[in-house]
Amino acid sequence: MAELYIGLMSGTSLDGVDGVLVSFEGEKLSVLAYSTAPFTQALTQELMALNSPGENELHRSALAANALVRVYAQVVEDLLQKTGVRREQVIAIGAHGQTVRHQPQAFDGTGYTLQLNNPALLAELVDIDVVADFRSRDVAAGGQGAPLVPAFHQALFGHAGSTIATLNIGGISNITVLGPLLADDVLGFDCGPGNALMDAWCLKHLGQAYDAGGAWAATGIVHEGLQAALLSEPYFGQAAPKSTGRDLFNFTWLKTHLNAFADVSPVDVQATLTELTARACADCVRSYAINSKLLIVCGGGAFNTHLMQRLQALLPWLEVFSSQDKGLPPLQVEAAAFAWLARKTVRRETSSLQKVTGAKGARILGSIYPA
Repeated sequence: MAELYIGLMSGTSLDGVDGVLVSFEGEKLSVLAYSTAPFTQALTQELMALNSPGENELHRSALAANALVRVYAQVVEDLLQKTGVRREQVIAIGAHGQTVRHQPQAFDGTGYTLQLNNPALLAELVDIDVVADFRSRDVAAGGQGAPLVPAFHQALFGHAGSTIATLNIGGISNITVLGPLLADDVLGFDCGPGNALMDAWCLKHLGQAYDAGGAWAATGIVHEGLQAALLSEPYFGQAAPKSTGRDLFNFTWLKTHLNAFADVSPVDVQATLTELTARACADCVRSYAINSKLLIVCGGGAFNTHLMQRLQALLPWLEVFSSQDKGLPPLQVEAAAFAWLARKTVRRETSSLQKVTGAKGARILGSIYPA
């Protein structure tokens, strides 16, 4: 019998929720339906604000989590309606939550990672078991708590005898390197900024949430001085395992660097930010996946034509293409990953990879909130 799970993902792009209804037959995964719902402008602004210290954070975080979960519930109901699946047929929902702080190993040696979520409310609203809080156990075991999707990439894209690189470009970019031996031959970490800085700059100067297709950036010229200053960020030189987020790569970080480059035009800044993402990702491929012939790109960045062209130009020896060509559309990959992770939790199977996160060992991730 097929096992049905729902995966929900709201990432660092802060644009909304992607959800999938997934059928598992053994280890084979099939997406039965996809749904998406945008955040209101007020929720986006509040989630963005909560990435930084502010007044009355506990109260505001709790209310933002409630608002987020109501969007999750909307997506779940849409998936059920589209497919005619009854809620009692769904074993569980994997709901990642919205990362607002990510500080593994910081301050006291353990650190923390915070994803706004109210899985108890979600279970109450949709009457389906919910699996949430996927990252905390890995952090407790000394790991980065991120990225979590490399194990899923291995199950989905791995091919014995070949090295394959998978690049997820959301607000933050992360890479998975799948080695030819498959079992334990996986590496993954955050490369640096993905769409976050480009989107923020585009919103400020064009009033648009993102640079569609990278069309605006394509008309600008990369400013090499600014590019060098941005690439001097120590994070880029750190060895894996490592992870990052909006705690570091945010608009304040960008403005600090721009203080010395006030004469650079807005369109050239956009071109430079696009090149920053492309170069940071390409450098990771060169350092850790030089033998790969394929680079599978997922996340919203896969729709940025200019960015994809820059990746191909910087990595001429391999083929850069969208995960769509591997059977799973770019915006469905991470949502499907959390359906897969929820299934692992329900089955009491480990889903973290020690080599990826640096934890003491593989762990069963997530907490279950029964319907």
